[in-house]
Amino acid sequence: MFTSIGHLTVRRRRLILVATVVGLIVAAVVGGGVFSRLSTGGFDDPGSESTRAEEYLAAEFDTGSPDLVLLVTADGNAGDGSGLAVDRPDVATAGLELTDQIAAIDGTDDTASYWSLGNPPPLRSDAGDRALVLLRLPGDDDDPERTELVSELIETYDGLTVGPISIEVGGPERVFEQIGSTIEGDLARAEAIAIPLTLVLLVIVFAGIVAALLPLVVGVVAVFGAFMTLFLITQFTDVSIFSINLVTALGLGLAIDYSLFIVSRFREELAHGRDVESAVVRTVETAGRTVAFSALTVAISLSALLIFPLYFLRSFAYAGIGVILVAMYTSVIALPALLAVLGTRVNKWRVLPQRAPKADGGMWHRVAVGVMRRPAMAAVAAVTLLVAVGLPFLRVEFGVPDDRVLPTDDPARQTSEILRTEFVSAESEAFPIVATGDIDPTDVEQYALTVSSIDGVARVDATTGRYAGGQLVQPATPDLAVQGTDGATWFNVVPAIEPISPEAETMVTEIRDLGTAFDTSFDEILVGGQSAALVDSKDAIFGLVPIAAALIAVATFILLFLMFGSILVPLKAIVLNMLSLTATFGAMVWIFQDGNGSELLGFTATGLTDTTTPILMFCIAFGLSMDYEVFLLSRMKEEYDRTGDNDLAIALGLEKTGKLVTAAALLLSITFFAFATSGVTFIKLFGLGLGIAVLVDAFIVRATLVPALMKLAGDWNWWAPEPLRRIHERFGISESAPEPPPEEPVDDGAEPAMVG
Repeated sequence: MFTSIGHLTVRRRRLILVATVVGLIVAAVVGGGVFSRLSTGGFDDPGSESTRAEEYLAAEFDTGSPDLVLLVTADGNAGDGSGLAVDRPDVATAGLELTDQIAAIDGTDDTASYWSLGNPPPLRSDAGDRALVLLRLPGDDDDPERTELVSELIETYDGLTVGPISIEVGGPERVFEQIGSTIEGDLARAEAIAIPLTLVLLVIVFAGIVAALLPLVVGVVAVFGAFMTLFLITQFTDVSIFSINLVTALGLGLAIDYSLFIVSRFREELAHGRDVESAVVRTVETAGRTVAFSALTVAISLSALLIFPLYFLRSFAYAGIGVILVAMYTSVIALPALLAVLGTRVNKWRVLPQRAPKADGGMWHRVAVGVMRRPAMAAVAAVTLLVAVGLPFLRVEFGVPDDRVLPTDDPARQTSEILRTEFVSAESEAFPIVATGDIDPTDVEQYALTVSSIDGVARVDATTGRYAGGQLVQPATPDLAVQGTDGATWFNVVPAIEPISPEAETMVTEIRDLGTAFDTSFDEILVGGQSAALVDSKDAIFGLVPIAAALIAVATFILLFLMFGSILVPLKAIVLNMLSLTATFGAMVWIFQDGNGSELLGFTATGLTDTTTPILMFCIAFGLSMDYEVFLLSRMKEEYDRTGDNDLAIALGLEKTGKLVTAAALLLSITFFAFATSGVTFIKLFGLGLGIAVLVDAFIVRATLVPALMKLAGDWNWWAPEPLRRIHERFGISESAPEPPPEEPVDDGAEPAMVG
């Protein structure tokens, strides 16, 4: 098949290039509009109890958790020294006018404030100089009109001073709006860092300008093509704005990796004396085939994200698979067509002298030989190192993003810190409990009393009164009557602990246990809010992790077996990838959860690790690790088929791919590390974690563990039972045996000066 593709790219090279340029223009025009269609949500399970509670509350009671919180600060003090600043007549008048003004805005709903509710103490700060306006916005997070309204409210009121009061905007919608805008700026900065550094390294790798520019061209095509793919996907489903980071990092990185192998193999074939057309065909037959199936392994890993109910994770599957397919097409079809046009001019504008081949085979040949002298010792040392680095992952504590993922000087973060530290009652973080059935006031009272006595609960508001510490602290008031109907009631629970914390998870679990342990007339009890959403998200994710891992392992095993006809090679690849990822996760817990290096990297350690990021990193890093495994094993298998000597195949395979794999890893890690400069902590974790994963895999696993284990296994590397061998012979993915190169290489300056 790849022979036919190679001949097609030569015969139709100009048509392919014209089609690619036209596609790039269309993708740039259409794909540029994707940013306005992306969403900042997607962290909650849409079928979970917490989501159902919020939906029921909105539908039946026309209320819910506040989306925006306006922090109103009074100037000066009470004036006469006998009261509070927020109770001054001029401040109260301004506060009521502000409340009425916001309530009158089309699209706002359920607006209330300290002044409109009769000056309840929980809505003012301890010092009495600040008070709150709470408002809820109908519709879901992905409603464009709702998103636009949030932006308008923030732009209008944040930082506004009206008479004796000044206003700052906080709340969940404000935090996520700021996260989205921060990420857009981070994307531009990451590209500004990654692209120049990548070009410099490519020039060093290829020792020439023309060859170095080709991978960047392929990367640009891949990224814009993926933008258009995402734009089309947004017509049918929600897509997270955070997936844009993956499109840029993975698209640029993989396109450069793939084109690095294509261009290097093409120059190698030219150096062996082939003419341009046969060099292109042979490049597609070998490197093109490897790139295509390497891309499939990454796509398979990312496709596992589609089984999760959180569209935040599914978005990365959409984005990743889209950019991989575009990168694969560009590298396997468009790039060879361009090479057919360039021919030997690919070696023009050389900036570094050509390196003469080493008599002893070069550095990577010596590395392979050295490892194979003591393979057991090398394997034990590498495994011990990886396991030791991975140990911190045993104490991982999971959470979800909140305002603390933003920089400390961010206005949304600062407003949230004030709400957290200056208000004893966490009114802005209150969560609902919805109960349905034949409601008996006695049961409402008993349930509220019991919930209020649970550790972590500060107060419970019900139709029968306000409760704290297992006691009634305020009898029923008219404003509480709205919390009940004939067939349902809801409890407003104010927490006394951080909503995103292990203690809050325990609190939610204890409340939910009352549904079976507490004898009431309620048909159903639904707990909502941030803490419940965290519990539900973890259940939704971790309940499916084994299935996702099994799908990746089985699909990868089948694909590698079809490529190599071996049982041991796929098993070894899967185990080594898991070992490599364990080390990466351990490093991430030590840095981001424990806070080591937080001042240097500029983030706030919360003692938690984002729930979704390790799953995302697992799928991406597993695919990338398998990507390099395929590059390495393909060349080893090619040499083994040619020589029949396992040791020689290992040495030659590592010699011919080691410099490419390490160069590719350095290039890809630059792209990922550029995202470690993000102002958002979990994007920083994403970039740094994947950058470390790529380097660990290339420099420790591929350079040490793979040759050591393959030496220990000997010819068993390529063994399969007879029935499976027959299956491989019939359905396996293979090409004809490699043609021997001419005896006398032609020196046309094609040998690249590779890293290492």
